[in-house]
Amino acid sequence: MASPMLHQIAFFSKRRFLGGLKCMIVLSLAAADGRTVGCDLNVCVRARHLLGFVDAKQNATGTLTVQNGKLQFSPNGKAAVSVPVDSIRDIFAGTQSRQIGGLPMTLGKAAVPYGGGRAISLFSKKQYDTLTLSYVDPDGGVHEAIFQLNKGQAENLRRQLVASGAHVSHDTIVDWQPGTIGDEEWTTVYQPAG
Repeated sequence: MASPMLHQIAFFSKRRFLGGLKCMIVLSLAAADGRTVGCDLNVCVRARHLLGFVDAKQNATGTLTVQNGKLQFSPNGKAAVSVPVDSIRDIFAGTQSRQIGGLPMTLGKAAVPYGGGRAISLFSKKQYDTLTLSYVDPDGGVHEAIFQLNKGQAENLRRQLVASGAHVSHDTIVDWQPGTIGDEEWTTVYQPAG
């Protein structure tokens, strides 16, 4: 026969578990609602604004949305910035590979003997898509903006922008050559658009 103390511990453990489970469900539903409000899955993607979009901070994360004839970037917790789709003159979609891990990973690779750090580099990369837009403001000024998206999203967003009235002068996916931005290593691949 189990002691009353073990029965109380089991009761409180079960109660904690159920309470934690309820909290996780409520929070996940709240997070899901926050991500999908006003978004159609075909035209709403998570993005990082690298530079160039008017009134948006560099490296701001948010949502890129195509709706009502506008491309809108909504930074997390800030006012949205938009550009009319028909003012977009050109769109470049590309793929980048970025080394992850920062300084600790770099030091770890340097510490591996006999050049073994190169093997670690093969597994410490993450792929991203970039979307570069060239657009004209109402005063006639030409601007370019660069966004970083999850892999596989840039070409879909590019197609949606073209279908919504954006102009493109070519049909090529363009990326940058290998280099560094800040303390991150970037590698780029050229591919024809398909």
